[in-house]
Amino acid sequence: MGWTAPDGIKECQTGVVSNQAREPSVKKASTIGLDLAKNVFQVHGADEAGAVVFRIKLRRDKLLAFFADHPPCVVAMEACASSNHWARQIAKLGHQTRLIAAHYVKPFVKRQKNDAADAEAICEAALRPSMRFVRVKTEEEQASAVVFRARDLLVRQRTQIINALRGHLTEYGIVAPSGAAHIARVVALAADPTLAIPDAARTCLAMLVDQLQAIAKNIAKLDREIAARARRDERARRLMTIPGIGPVTAVAITALAAPPETFTKGRDFAAWVGLTPSQRSSGGKERLGRISKMGERTLRRLFIIGAAAIVRWAVRGRGPANPWLMSLLGRKPRMLATVALANKMARTVWALMAHGGTYRAQAATA
Repeated sequence: MGWTAPDGIKECQTGVVSNQAREPSVKKASTIGLDLAKNVFQVHGADEAGAVVFRIKLRRDKLLAFFADHPPCVVAMEACASSNHWARQIAKLGHQTRLIAAHYVKPFVKRQKNDAADAEAICEAALRPSMRFVRVKTEEEQASAVVFRARDLLVRQRTQIINALRGHLTEYGIVAPSGAAHIARVVALAADPTLAIPDAARTCLAMLVDQLQAIAKNIAKLDREIAARARRDERARRLMTIPGIGPVTAVAITALAAPPETFTKGRDFAAWVGLTPSQRSSGGKERLGRISKMGERTLRRLFIIGAAAIVRWAVRGRGPANPWLMSLLGRKPRMLATVALANKMARTVWALMAHGGTYRAQAATA
């Protein structure tokens, strides 16, 4: 026996429903959950009370036409690769767009997972008064994010090629130093004509060296682009006054971080980045684990890299005195102190973004 839709719910499997079938229901929908896809989008409409109004499927070329005919309402989507684009396009049609992190939508999925269930879960999550939403990025902010993603990819490829060269040289008993700082040494060993390496292997090594040099040039271009963006952005210049924050991290924060007004204090921003301990507390007993790794992983990695540089200089006795850090290093493992310093840097970043000004180091007490 087939399933029958309740009264007031309109079903359509493909395309857009006809005007006669759609008009009575669309006017009642105050919140729409949109499950994004490449070609076929699932749409779930609900009224102010949360009751289902319609469930339909729309092809890509019909999506904007549907929302252009629909009365203004709240349109919610999961934050994903194409969500910022669709949020901007739908907002131009007079709707209020909301992006929700995927892990906040998952608890609302009922039983089996499919497009219809996902769209319904998105709609229900958007109706929650305490739901947290993701800010829609502008095209320029997305362009900055592309610069960082491309640079990260090239850096990983550079590391892979360096490791490949070292591994191939080791096959012939030639040990090359590790680390990106020794690229010139690895390239010199691969091109050394006096080493006993077969011609076939030497040809392959030359190809890897050429690829490595091309990647290095592209990374340098992206570094210059990032440095230029840091000079043009007033917020980035202020953030670079914080120890451990360079042009790459400063521009990444301006492009990827949520607005400072999203958080009530710096601790909330540090928790969003993922630099606070994860909790497994129950029964009044507090149990803290490793860092939660929430939020933007690129920012978290950059904060930790900057903090690691400060810790390395402090251990060597260089740089400005930091009694708090030295006291922490004397009591805790080095990596724990590094993450604690990264947390402190994140809180300082939020303070500068929220209240303005530049960083001023605290005077050391006698």
